[in-house]
Amino acid sequence: MSRTRMAAADAAWLRMDRPTNLMVVTSVMWFDDPLDWEAVHALIAARVIARFPRFSQRVVEDHGLFWEDVEDFDLANHLHAVRLPAPGDHEALETFTSSLISVPLPHDRPLWDLYLVDRYGDGSAMVFRMHHAIADGVALARLLLSLTETPGAEEVAVAAPTPAPASWAATGVRAGLDLVQHPGRLAHVLDLGHLVDLAHTVVADAAALAKLALLPADPPTALRGELGTAKRVVWSAPIPLAPIRTSGHETGSTVNDILLAAVAGALRTHLVRHRSEVHDIRAIVPLNLRSPALPLPAELGNMFGLVYLPLPLTTAAREDRLAEMTRRTTAVKHSAEAVVSYAVLEAVGRAPGPVEDLAIDVFAAKGTGVMTNVPGPREPVTLAGRPLAGTIGWGPTSGDLALGVALFSYAGTATIGLCVDSGIVPDPRQLLGDVVEELEALLRVPAGSAPAGP
Repeated sequence: MSRTRMAAADAAWLRMDRPTNLMVVTSVMWFDDPLDWEAVHALIAARVIARFPRFSQRVVEDHGLFWEDVEDFDLANHLHAVRLPAPGDHEALETFTSSLISVPLPHDRPLWDLYLVDRYGDGSAMVFRMHHAIADGVALARLLLSLTETPGAEEVAVAAPTPAPASWAATGVRAGLDLVQHPGRLAHVLDLGHLVDLAHTVVADAAALAKLALLPADPPTALRGELGTAKRVVWSAPIPLAPIRTSGHETGSTVNDILLAAVAGALRTHLVRHRSEVHDIRAIVPLNLRSPALPLPAELGNMFGLVYLPLPLTTAAREDRLAEMTRRTTAVKHSAEAVVSYAVLEAVGRAPGPVEDLAIDVFAAKGTGVMTNVPGPREPVTLAGRPLAGTIGWGPTSGDLALGVALFSYAGTATIGLCVDSGIVPDPRQLLGDVVEELEALLRVPAGSAPAGP
């Protein structure tokens, strides 16, 4: 029976599970026409199970964590047929997806499930759940989209397993052990291929590591509190990207700047509505460190860092808020925080459980929510011959975080999704409406009012 030692960064995500925040990536895909489930089964078998071993392996602990082949693996155990109750609309799919968020994935079998949903209007939907230990959200999005077909497009390639260099582990452990007492001792460069130049910058500029370690906790607001297990997800209808791009050209902002400014404005409105003090808060933003030009590795895994992006909630005027958001995102783009945080996560994955728990709490306290932005195909795609109408997905929130915001672009549109703790954010549909209203208002911001400079 084949066993492969789990990478330290993946082990960190495996051990982060808490009843109030499971480390599970959830993705939803919906179709206006019914899917042929037999064709979907065949696609999963050929393009997922046969190409990525983690989906037929379970986790075992034997003086360390390992991936172990399941000898009697049966794909049918992971495919679940579901029928939405009437009226089978958008809200019904949101309710069903919400019911899954706090359901643990059993560790005695491969850590994923796919729900095949009938009676979604006149069509179908799929809800995919995968533990973060298998892969990060960008890898999952690429994997799911590899099931689809685009006329003239090449199939997503899969690379052969490429173990990390031996120096990776030694450097990560040394950095982790020294982090608390000696934050400047990130003394060696990790061999990250296309990130070597950036890694050299990290070594040269220890300020990035010090900043990460010394960031104060986010202030208390109505977006923080004691978590429960009840979660809710909501998402918008697809929003055309063309007007957002036009506005970005006119204001000197990117599409991402405008979407984040809309989220910031909506969160400001939410705090005012709930009579909470308004403070600038930080979004914890995953930053992909895997080149999209390279094939997905067969072992998948996690290859991303985290940056802490301060959202300008205290900036009252909408045009000023967009300008400030643009300045802040520009500054983050030129920082080395993502590579540093990946090294820290890799070290945390090798630490004893109590040390990891403490590190998670410390780093989660530095932000108020997780915000992801995943670019999807620019052209419409099909799956098993049926056009994909839309998709959205959320990475997990760790520690005591109660808010996840997801932005997913596809075929000239953007979908905005929220995943919240129901006890702390009881009105996610209203909050989502605020985001959409802020976005519409931002598109009316006069040209030249949001300069792109830092």
